[in-house]
Amino acid sequence: MKIFSSSSYLPVLAAAVSLFAASCSVKENPAGNLIPMPKSVEITGKSMVRPAETVVLGDVPDDWGEERYSLSVSKERIEIRAASPKAEIWARRTLKQLEDENGCYPQVEIEDWPEFPLRGFMWDDGRNFAGKDIIKHYLDLMSDYKLNLFHWHLTDYPAWRMECRCHPELNDPAYQRPGRDTGAFYTYDDIREIIEYAGSKGITVMPEIDMPGHSSYFAAAFGCGMDSEKGKKILEDCIDEFCNEIPADMCPYIHIGSDEVRIGDPESFMAWAQETVRSHGRTTFVWEPGLPADSLSVRQIWRDGSVMEQLSAPDFKFVDSSMGYLNYYDPLLFPAKIFFHTPCYVGRSDENALGGILCMWNDVRVADKNRTEHHNGLAAGMLAFAERFWNGGRTAEKYVGTVLPADGTEEMQSFEEFQRRVAWHRDHLIPEELTYWTPLHAPEWKVVFSDPSGETEITAYGDILDLDALCTVHGIDPGTMPECVVRRTIRSDKDCVKYFNIGFDSPARSNRISDGVPAQGAWPNDGYVSVNGERISPPEWKEPGAYSFHFNTWAAPEEELPYTDEQLYWMNDPVPVKLRKGDNAIELGLRRKFRGQRFHVAFIENEKAENRDKKSR
Repeated sequence: MKIFSSSSYLPVLAAAVSLFAASCSVKENPAGNLIPMPKSVEITGKSMVRPAETVVLGDVPDDWGEERYSLSVSKERIEIRAASPKAEIWARRTLKQLEDENGCYPQVEIEDWPEFPLRGFMWDDGRNFAGKDIIKHYLDLMSDYKLNLFHWHLTDYPAWRMECRCHPELNDPAYQRPGRDTGAFYTYDDIREIIEYAGSKGITVMPEIDMPGHSSYFAAAFGCGMDSEKGKKILEDCIDEFCNEIPADMCPYIHIGSDEVRIGDPESFMAWAQETVRSHGRTTFVWEPGLPADSLSVRQIWRDGSVMEQLSAPDFKFVDSSMGYLNYYDPLLFPAKIFFHTPCYVGRSDENALGGILCMWNDVRVADKNRTEHHNGLAAGMLAFAERFWNGGRTAEKYVGTVLPADGTEEMQSFEEFQRRVAWHRDHLIPEELTYWTPLHAPEWKVVFSDPSGETEITAYGDILDLDALCTVHGIDPGTMPECVVRRTIRSDKDCVKYFNIGFDSPARSNRISDGVPAQGAWPNDGYVSVNGERISPPEWKEPGAYSFHFNTWAAPEEELPYTDEQLYWMNDPVPVKLRKGDNAIELGLRRKFRGQRFHVAFIENEKAENRDKKSR
């Protein structure tokens, strides 16, 4: 038997049993709304109950993995069996999702454990400093959905975000990128506080010291690169200091970056970097593709799709980030991409396939750090990631990236059911985190691409159409700057007004390349939308004509211009659209204006906005 001690063995008294009938009426059984869905959920009674006590039992079978738990809710008590303190935390997170507004629970028996041992979230503090409160908020959200690894990217081009006593130049704003939270860093006390807070939530923190690339601040401070002999001596001092301040039992993993850089002797540098970090009893993580790592480093596969396809039988340990980045995709479409992703290519864990890390990069300067999670769709993306990497499994073989399956298919029905659960979490548990989100469906569109060589007509599905992906699937060269018209029919049983999120652009928040805010009276990308032949007017723009950059803005002055809500269609108010009784002809058109532009169209019914409108009347 595995046994662990827990202060929660002491019973926690709840309200008296005599209050059950008065306050535990059945509205909806929340057991069907869990994210991630447990391995086994058995409903054992029809009524909701308020048990008098909660007990935790640590005597579990020896073959239970560290994070396995069981949960039993009866009229008499709630009983948790957990293989470790972390497993108890996950049981309590499930219990939190089961509790209704009256403090009552469904009668259930749950058995649960994760498929993958590492389920992480990465935040880039090097480019945009968040601060302790926001980091703790991210940790809270991670813990609520059973993510257990916080990948803390603490250095990047603009700045080094850790206290450094041996080389204080690293914290000097004089050597950091102006406008990028210069001088802001975490003290060692701050870092220990974050690590301890994360630990209380079931999360291990993995700091990243990115080297030898992504380090403009370093060259500015010391006049040398990290791979030089002088640079390595400085780094060794910094690593020694950090590891002495933050011991291995608090911080067993350190990520050393190593990607997107060319140096003279990469093998020698990587051998030195890995050995230096490991001499302090840490496991090293590296990016893949990146500089050549040895077999002891865990590789984080970051390139979207292509590298993972070569990993049917890898001979090294790895985590999967190949599903793409939160900041790159449309936040309303990206959850589908994650949901249909097969983790670690094979959908199951083994001695090498350890799990995955969901990443959020912010190359562009951020003005309001509290908007970051909405601009990048953190919550819905994290829920999809939690569902997929907790449960694993292979997904639709025919699914291609961001091209949705047809309505009525098994794949789409599965995704619709997941979105139903997300909607429940939006309405009951995390409304502020999901204010931007609305579910997607898969209506059929006729799509016509036109370029100098002629027209191509295809059928596609979804409230959002990734036209770049459709071009790839159907062999159309988007470099010809095609025009596109999409058409569908909406049938209404009465004359009414419905609300739609309408978008003609989905710029990646890691770059400023987009057509920007259109002229007053226009939609982005020369777009238009018509219903029964009548054009729908765009919103009144606050900054008409701003932020139009038809080139890659990395490290350019334009990268310092933050995104505002207006530039991101999912952050704008849904547009009212009049529908008549019967069939309504919907048509949207746009054109691709320059290479590198995201070719994209969205027409999403927003039922939440419609319900608000009805209540206001």
